Amino acid sequence: MTGVGVHSAEAVTGGVDETAARRREQRGWYWYDWANSVYSTSVLTVFLGPYLTSVARAAAGPDGFVHPLGIPVRAGSFYAYTVSVSLLVSVLVMPLAGALADRTGRKKPLLGGCAYIGAAATTGMFFLGGDRYLLGGALLVVANVGFVVSSMLYNSFLPQIATPDERDAVSSRGWAFGYASGALVLVADLVLYGAHDSFGVSEGTAVRICLASAGLWWGAFSLIPLRRLRDRRAAAAPGSGPGPGPGLTERSGGSLGQGWRQLRGTLRDMRRHPLTLSFLLAYLIYNDGVQTVITQASVFGSEELGLDQTTLIMAVLLVQVLAAAGALLMGRLARRYGARRTILGSLAAWTVTVTAGCFLPARAPVWFFALAAGIGLVLGGSQALSRSLFSHLVPRGKEAEYFSAYELSDRGVSWLGPLVFGVAYQLSGSYRAAIVSLAAFFVIGFVLLARVPVRRAIAAAGNPIPDRI
Repeated sequence: MTGVGVHSAEAVTGGVDETAARRREQRGWYWYDWANSVYSTSVLTVFLGPYLTSVARAAAGPDGFVHPLGIPVRAGSFYAYTVSVSLLVSVLVMPLAGALADRTGRKKPLLGGCAYIGAAATTGMFFLGGDRYLLGGALLVVANVGFVVSSMLYNSFLPQIATPDERDAVSSRGWAFGYASGALVLVADLVLYGAHDSFGVSEGTAVRICLASAGLWWGAFSLIPLRRLRDRRAAAAPGSGPGPGPGLTERSGGSLGQGWRQLRGTLRDMRRHPLTLSFLLAYLIYNDGVQTVITQASVFGSEELGLDQTTLIMAVLLVQVLAAAGALLMGRLARRYGARRTILGSLAAWTVTVTAGCFLPARAPVWFFALAAGIGLVLGGSQALSRSLFSHLVPRGKEAEYFSAYELSDRGVSWLGPLVFGVAYQLSGSYRAAIVSLAAFFVIGFVLLARVPVRRAIAAAGNPIPDRI
């Protein structure tokens, strides 16, 4: 009996230690949202779109067109097209990174490398000025690829650091951390931009400082998750076939060379999990609408509604504050009603909000703030719960591989929305024609997600089904 008691005590102690280690790793994981969300907020959502558009207009000829690589592009469309190019490049890079991470188990160094490449390119935006629109486009492509690929690697840690019943809450806290970070930095940006004369800098210089500081913030706070997160040994996933795991020699060029074969293998494997694939299709559609709103809202506000930069900063700050609260609130709703139902509710709210945005009067900040409030309440929660819901649909041992496909849906295939946005403006000369199409992304995504039997999808992936999903 004594021996049994000792073993029981050791088991309890081991369980407590394991839980404590998992909680510590979760707390470190949150900090990458804190680090990189400033890029998404200050750079993509607020400053870079209007500023790069102004730089492109300064370089444009009398007809209003610039000619990158000899291609005639309306200056007002250059930013949207560049975002699309950056996401297409991400599509090429992510399968390589995902395959390398799963085959070697060295996910953390890859996360760090991508994070610091993106942070360095963002910091380099300080030198964007005059008519250097090509420099701005190149830096945007590099920074966005670093952001997208590092986000994929970061997301793939979630099923490894949280139990199935913890994931909605852990994912929502991560998003809340990110939106709180974005709000904090936007306050500082608002002070600098609004009082740039008092600081002895021009308006353009203030914008470039805000852009560069986002890169410095991203790099500095990435140190915390890189210290707290830990790599797991690479292991063959169920159904991955016979043969030994990858050796040390496969951790370099060999793994990279197999990146696209790995992607094809992932897609073939997903055919054995058609319900997971069905969720990804739904997510691809509605998230394309979300990402287009994030990257193009400031251009719509400044160019179509005639709002100044200070108003845009305040609107995005409102989005950040409400998105942090909304992520936590929707996490609570998911515990009560399930993640799938909560996401469906958020998509209905997205549809109403975006449709209302099409009819906003010009030079009316109050109505733009109302739109920002509606977006903020659903933005964080819909993204956080989508991430946690997908984590239940991933076969064990294929986290980075499947999250690579998820990130292709998250941002890598979201080039379609900005592309449509840019083409609509190029053809019509009106941003309202571009914004009006976004409601369709949410309606179609709602219908497709409503058709996914989530419990069966989780069981088919070989994962335990949470009490509420």
